[in-house]
Amino acid sequence: MTTDTLTYASPGPHRGNHGLLVRLMWLAVATAVATIALKTVAWALTGSVGLLSDAAESVVNLVAAVVGLLAVKWASQPADEDHAYGHDKANYLSAGAEGAMIVIAALYILVSGIARLFDPQPIDDAALGLAVSGTASVLNLVVGTVLIRVGRRERSLVLEADGRHLMTDVWTSIGVIVGVAAVAISGWEELDAIIAIVVALNIIGTGVRLIRRSTDGLMDRALAPDELAAVNAVLDRFANEEVGFHALRTRQSGPRRFISVHVLVPGDWTVQRGHDYLEAVEEALRTEFSPATIFTHLEPIEDPVSFEDALLDRD
Repeated sequence: MTTDTLTYASPGPHRGNHGLLVRLMWLAVATAVATIALKTVAWALTGSVGLLSDAAESVVNLVAAVVGLLAVKWASQPADEDHAYGHDKANYLSAGAEGAMIVIAALYILVSGIARLFDPQPIDDAALGLAVSGTASVLNLVVGTVLIRVGRRERSLVLEADGRHLMTDVWTSIGVIVGVAAVAISGWEELDAIIAIVVALNIIGTGVRLIRRSTDGLMDRALAPDELAAVNAVLDRFANEEVGFHALRTRQSGPRRFISVHVLVPGDWTVQRGHDYLEAVEEALRTEFSPATIFTHLEPIEDPVSFEDALLDRD
């Protein structure tokens, strides 16, 4: 006797607070527009290629925020006939697109910095330009902190990724501001180009990390080691001399976890007893992980055939 159960968890917090996520992504869009304007003014005042690179990264922030907004709306759609597992992987598409745009912008900054290295230019109106750029950085700091905090709480990869991108922009801006100030004080004009090159390399690293994280999600990477340990801890509470577990498989799609496990029980159990046991296991996993989709498969522990499907491809 075998039976399969598929359990969809009730809507998690990212569903109930969908309106909040959308409003925060609109805030990210507005913040990007404001910082582009401020940093462009700072570049126009100073002529610094370092500040130009900082403004270019804010353009990427805007595009990423728009993509993230669309992803949040898409991912919130419920499962349907064509997408039986939901639309949560839109989060990974968004993160991957953001990473690619970051790398492209960084390459532009890198080329501009190398060109300016061989044709250094003086810095004009440094104090005013840096004050304007500093204002933009404070704005990014506030909004980035909010996005990361809410993204973690609501398990929204899009919000957290956009928040981390803004925080990267903050540190980039601080480096540019310090560097441009040093150029204005020392008169070493090549330093402006060197700063732009360093900023570009840092941005490339951020983009590559986002692309890698997106790829992991699209390739159905298993849950993180600490979460796998939590899954096994739940199963250990139910395992005993009569009952065992095998063929545990996990993956994550946006904020939703997928957990699949085979449950080995005595063959003389009734269907009702086996069903009740699976319900208890699934409820414990749902309590530990939400939102989550749990797959369980019941097998007689005495039957050798029960152990032939532990691998992904059955022999």
